[in-house]
Amino acid sequence: MVVFLNGQFVAESQAVLPVTDRGFLYGDGLFETMRVFNGRPFRMAQHLERMMRGADFLKITPPFTAKELQNFAPQLIEKNQLPDSVLRVTLTRGSGERGYTPKGCGAPNLVMSLHPAEPIDLERPPCCALATSSLRIPATDALSSFKTTNKLLQVVARMEAEAKDADEALILNSNGEVAEAAAANLFWVYHDKVCTVPTGRGVLPGITRAVVLEICQNLGFQTNKRVIKPEALASSEAIFLSQSARGIVEVTSFDGEPVGQSPLVEKIHRSYCEMLATE
Repeated sequence: MVVFLNGQFVAESQAVLPVTDRGFLYGDGLFETMRVFNGRPFRMAQHLERMMRGADFLKITPPFTAKELQNFAPQLIEKNQLPDSVLRVTLTRGSGERGYTPKGCGAPNLVMSLHPAEPIDLERPPCCALATSSLRIPATDALSSFKTTNKLLQVVARMEAEAKDADEALILNSNGEVAEAAAANLFWVYHDKVCTVPTGRGVLPGITRAVVLEICQNLGFQTNKRVIKPEALASSEAIFLSQSARGIVEVTSFDGEPVGQSPLVEKIHRSYCEMLATE
């Protein structure tokens, strides 16, 4: 496998970062993950825009512009012959001395890598079992607006879910409200409305989340952004997730109880697949 490392295309086995890199030491960095379909990264501009906002917040100066990365990505896809894959872009602050302060850090590091993707069924979305985590996201956490490389909360939440024979974890915020899944935004259907949690309050403004809302507008589906507790979520007509790597994911069980299905979810999935294939 070939990766992109700081402006060079190199074999994965030769892609080396120093042990003093702050992404390795402290999770001091950002990443974006996007689906590649027919050789094209889906909504890459939006992903990179979020990364650049995060870099500005963390006061990291990326070594490349978003436009330059968009030009490098097709070359990476071609070199690996992976037109249907998952592209990850990782930006770290770079190397520095021991300690939390970023003073005296060297140049930031940027890596792009490709990974196998789950095949897409154009008719039916993939499914998952969802289980509530005991962990909580701070409702006022400014970092929840970005994808930082420190994801220990999500790692432990996923471990908890898997211990319950579930595939994905539902994470609440510190107010006890539904926030998001470990690796996805959450939607539910209630009275034929497609509902989701508003951003902020520990919720990542997901790129695929925005796509789902766009699809709903195109299809004439009513939407509602509101706060919800897990008890109310359990009584919804259907639950589904949105994430960049898998797209639309239908939840078939929540905390061990079966979840209903809605034809709206299948229609959203099909429309998402059409967008993925044409953009």
